[in-house]
Amino acid sequence: MASAPIEQECVEGYVYVAAPFRLLILRRPPSRDRIWVPVSGKVEGTDRDYPSALRRDLQEETGFTDVRRLCSLDWEVSFEGPNGARWRLHAFGVEVPAPWPPILSAEHEAFAWVSAAEAKARLHYPDNQRAVDRLLERAGGAHPPSDGN
Repeated sequence: MASAPIEQECVEGYVYVAAPFRLLILRRPPSRDRIWVPVSGKVEGTDRDYPSALRRDLQEETGFTDVRRLCSLDWEVSFEGPNGARWRLHAFGVEVPAPWPPILSAEHEAFAWVSAAEAKARLHYPDNQRAVDRLLERAGGAHPPSDGN
């Protein structure tokens, strides 16, 4: 049996500083269960590709635009969105020069710059925890490859 077609593409970004390694995680407000998540959002018709969608979401959710390096984690997760629609998430590592206090959008109420272990302990979804492992594999000791964006 064929699976349902993907109705919505999404992106998520694991924003990090390389040395010492720290990850940015965001906490959703009570209306969205107060869970910890990475930067994420839907790909819109005006986005030319997944990296540009992620850069837009990064700016919307944190006010930040100074990306040092963006790399695909070659990580896609399909899941059930609203009304049973199939959504697909594309994950990226987003290296930034230094931790900064983000300007949070209404989508989040708090932020934290944490170690990879702490991020994995706080992140709500198991696929987020696995994506952190992929990021560590890619970023371990050296800079991850750039997607050229």
